[in-house]
Amino acid sequence: MKRLILMAVVALAALPAAAQIQEAFPSYVQVNGRAEKEITPDEFYLQIIINERDSKGKISVESQQRDMIAALKKLGVDVEKQLKVANLSSEFFKKKTSVATAKYQLQLGTSAEVARAWQALDNLGISDVSILKVSHSKLDEYKEQVRVEAIRNARANAATLAGAIGQTVGKCFYIYDSNSNVMPVMYDNAVLMRSAKAAGMAESTAEEEPLEFKTIRLEYSVQAKFVLE
Repeated sequence: MKRLILMAVVALAALPAAAQIQEAFPSYVQVNGRAEKEITPDEFYLQIIINERDSKGKISVESQQRDMIAALKKLGVDVEKQLKVANLSSEFFKKKTSVATAKYQLQLGTSAEVARAWQALDNLGISDVSILKVSHSKLDEYKEQVRVEAIRNARANAATLAGAIGQTVGKCFYIYDSNSNVMPVMYDNAVLMRSAKAAGMAESTAEEEPLEFKTIRLEYSVQAKFVLE
């Protein structure tokens, strides 16, 4: 009984607050806002793996590394800044022989650079190259732009609906941010590198036919409530 009485008291106490809200905002419109933006990536992260097994132990990792660095420098890559050693290891087998493996991460700025680097590495017999990720140097800035455009879109939608019934929108008193972070919509990496056909391309051909990367698409949505006036 005491519990029921307490619940009734709480409910009655909430009524004035609800009435105040209703009185403050007697009518409102609730809308969704959405925005998206497509940007061309300017950061390409490649993973390069050098393995003595690929050359059947005839060429050491150190030798392949020197050749790789020389080839990248020839392409204008700043290896001090753009090339990082990700991992070095040796695998021991039953015959007590070791096969050294080295893993690197290479950062490039354009799809044309990716194509040239891929071709140069392939010419050296380094074929274990893959894309780790693509991004943009101003990705955070673009995320905020999309976020702002989403709430602006919400207000525009509210104004359209209000205008249809001869009213206008006032201040916004509720915003629901449905995304804590704008994540880029990723895409299929199957087209990131050309297949066996690319291995036979001359460098000039690679210049004429750069790799075709899709744009990075950022999407954002919000929910908002505006007072009707």
